[in-house]
Amino acid sequence: MGSKKQKLYIVLCGIFLTNAITAEIIGAKIFSLDQSLGFDGSGYSIFGFDLSFALTAGTLNWPIVFIVSDVINEYYGKKGVKFISYLTAALITFSFLVIYLAVYVKPAAFWLDVNSTDSNGQAININEGFKMIFRQGLGIIIGSLSAFLVGQILDAFVFHKLRKVTKNRFIWLRATGSTVVSQLIDSFVVIFIAFYVFGNWSLEQVGQVSTNNYIFKSCIAIALTPLIYLAHFLIDQWLGKEGSDELIDAATSAD
Repeated sequence: MGSKKQKLYIVLCGIFLTNAITAEIIGAKIFSLDQSLGFDGSGYSIFGFDLSFALTAGTLNWPIVFIVSDVINEYYGKKGVKFISYLTAALITFSFLVIYLAVYVKPAAFWLDVNSTDSNGQAININEGFKMIFRQGLGIIIGSLSAFLVGQILDAFVFHKLRKVTKNRFIWLRATGSTVVSQLIDSFVVIFIAFYVFGNWSLEQVGQVSTNNYIFKSCIAIALTPLIYLAHFLIDQWLGKEGSDELIDAATSAD
């Protein structure tokens, strides 16, 4: 069944993959955070950008990807992060190829019939709705993969630079610092490519949603920093303090 260290890596990779692929699939939806929370934030702005907080749905769980990435960084080093990053990019590509196949196969007549109206009784064409949602995926996958790979490489680089400077102290600093820097790239690159280069958004809309995404993901990542310490505690319990320290030492020496 493999060693505990191997099992730990598999579990972390599973969490990483699940959240990354899910975020990519749901990222086509833009939602209003303020209205979802029951208030209207329109009319507030910073540097000319409306902060009514329109966000991509992928931001809901994307901070988890960066947190798990930091945990993998901590225990398995840059090689561990690069492996799961490249594997995730390949699997995201495969997922979208399957989705595109699903878009272009012919719908069954009874499926169209039983789904001919929405919950309010309004006539709809569910197959066209399905196409509209998932056809947005081309720009999103190109933008996301570009931002994802650059962001992950940058995250690993900053994480290990901070680890060397702090001599393995201040976990929160290297985890939060690397995430805040890498999410700056991720938030702006993916929106620009997906919705400006391949979409019909204006630069103002790109700037607004990108800024909102970055603020939201950074704040959530900072708020979830205690999870890094919880992960350390649980891993120490699972591997034992000696086994945990061995992994960290090996990851540090490999930088």
